[in-house]
Amino acid sequence: MTAQGGKVIDGKYEVLRELTVQGPVTLSEVRAAEGVTRQVAWFTVASPADRQAFHTYRAALRALAPAGLTDVVARPGAYYAVWQPVAGQPLEAALAQKGPAQELVEGVQALATALAAQGYALDDATVVVDGTEARVAYLTPLATPRTPEDISARNARTLAPLKGVRVKRPREPGGWLTFVPGLLLLGGAAYLGAQAVQIYLNPPLREVLGVTGQEARAAAKMLVGAGFRVHFNEGQAGGRPIGSIIRQDPPAGTNLPVGRLVTLTINNPPAIEVPRLEEMNLAQARDALKDRAMTVGKVVKVDGTLTSTPEGRIVAQLPEAGSSAQQGQPVQLMVSTGIQGKDTFLPNVSGMTFEQAREYARAAGLVVTTVVPQPSDAREGTVLEQSPAPFARVKVGSPVKLTVAAPRYSAPSRPADALPLPPAPLPEEPVVPAEPEPAPGEGTGTPDSAVTPPVSPEEIPAEPVAAPRTVSFAYTFPTDLPEGTYTLVVRDDTGERPLDFQYDAASLAGQPASATITVTGDAVFVVQRDGQDYITVTPGNP
Repeated sequence: MTAQGGKVIDGKYEVLRELTVQGPVTLSEVRAAEGVTRQVAWFTVASPADRQAFHTYRAALRALAPAGLTDVVARPGAYYAVWQPVAGQPLEAALAQKGPAQELVEGVQALATALAAQGYALDDATVVVDGTEARVAYLTPLATPRTPEDISARNARTLAPLKGVRVKRPREPGGWLTFVPGLLLLGGAAYLGAQAVQIYLNPPLREVLGVTGQEARAAAKMLVGAGFRVHFNEGQAGGRPIGSIIRQDPPAGTNLPVGRLVTLTINNPPAIEVPRLEEMNLAQARDALKDRAMTVGKVVKVDGTLTSTPEGRIVAQLPEAGSSAQQGQPVQLMVSTGIQGKDTFLPNVSGMTFEQAREYARAAGLVVTTVVPQPSDAREGTVLEQSPAPFARVKVGSPVKLTVAAPRYSAPSRPADALPLPPAPLPEEPVVPAEPEPAPGEGTGTPDSAVTPPVSPEEIPAEPVAAPRTVSFAYTFPTDLPEGTYTLVVRDDTGERPLDFQYDAASLAGQPASATITVTGDAVFVVQRDGQDYITVTPGNP
C-alpha cells in the first residue's frame, strides 16, 4: 500500500500533482490504470477522530450519490475517495445569468436541502449545472458537520444572486403554486439540519450483536446494518475456519451508541509449506502433517499400475509439496490400490551403492525388503549380489534381496600368549658392619652370605578382546529437518569411520534410513550435519 508520500496511491493511481491539503485530507490529480485523469481525496488516518471523520464523510457520499464519485475505499491503511470530471457550468455562473429556469432553481434548492441533512452547505460542494440539472462534482470533506445556523448563512450567500431575479416559469395552469414546494424545502432543510445535529450529538444506543465464529463479510454486514462501523484486525486461533471472526471488541451484548466502531479479529494464521508425502503410507503422512499443524483430508484410492506405486503408498497429493497452505488445512491424498497384472524386472545393480540400487528397485515397482552384509574388499555398502537375478521377470511389488559389502576382518588363529607379571620387589638387604682387618698371620676366611634365589615372574592374564559383531542402523528423519548436508559415521572400539551416506536435507526429510554393518565392541551411530554431530542413534540387532 503506497500512500501520498509515494508516486502511486494504492498501487493503481499514479500521482500527477497535489491540488490541496486540508488537515488530514490531501486532494491529488492522478492517472488511473486505464489512462484517464481522476482526483483522489486521500485521508491520513492517524487517530480515532480522523477515522470518524472519514466514515462520516463516506456516509454523506452514500446518501448524496454525487455524480463525480467513482469509488470509495475504506480498509486499514487505505481510506480515500476517487472523483471523475463532470461536464457542466459552475453553479455561480449559472445563477448569475438573467432569468434562471425554474427547474434549475428548484433543483438547487433540493440539493441544498440534501446537503444540509448531511451537515454540508452548498459552498462545501463543487456544483456544476448541465442544462437545468445541478450535479455535485466534488464534496469537500469536513472534520465535523456544520451547524444548521452556519449552513443557512452559507446557503444564503450562495443563493444571493436569486434575490430580486425573475425566474422563468413554465406557463401552466396553477403555476403560481410552484413557489410553495421551494418554501417547504427551505423550511425542511433547516429542520432536517437541526435533526441531523441532534442525532450526531446524541446518537441512540443499540446492543452489539455477537458475530464470533461467523465469516468476516457476513459479520461486518450484520454490524453495519445495525448502525455500527467495523474495523478488521488479523489474528490466529487453532481449530477455527480461516476468515472467521475469532474475537470482537466490544463484546456481544454491549450497549453502544450508533455509529461507534466495532473491531473484529479475523482468523488468518501465517502460511506454512506443505510437506512431500509421495511414497509414504497413511500413518507416515499423518505424522508428517501433524508436525505442520495440518490434517489428512479426503483419501482417494487409485490404481498404482501406471506409476508403479505399491499398494498403500501415496501416489499424489493436493496441495502439492512445497506449496503454501494455512494451519489446519486438510491435504487430499491419492493412495495406490496396488499394481495389477504387470511384470517388471530389476537390471544388474551389482557394483552400485545400496541407495542407487534401492532407487532402481523403486522405479521398477519393487521393494527392497532384505539387506545382507557380506565381508568384502569392495567399498562398504556396494551391492555384491541381488535377488531376483538381473532382468528376471517378476510381478510388480515383489520383494528384493540385496547383498552388500561389509568391512573384511580376520579373527586371530589362537589366543595370544599370557604376558608375564613383573618381578616382585626384593627386600632391602640389612647393612652389615665392616669387620676389622685380620692381624698379620691370621687366615682370611670369607663368611657365608645368603643368596636370594631369583623370583619367577607370574603370568599376567590376557585382556579380553571384543569379537566383531553385526549391528543395524534404523532412523526416520523428521519432516522439519534443518537445511544442510548429512553424513553418517560409526564409532566403536576401533575408532570412528564414515559410512557411504551423504544426502541433503530435502531428500532426507521425513524419510527412513537403515544400514547393517560390522563393528567391534561398543558402537554408536552418529548423524552429522555439515560435519557437526546432529543426533546419536544406538544400534540394534539385525
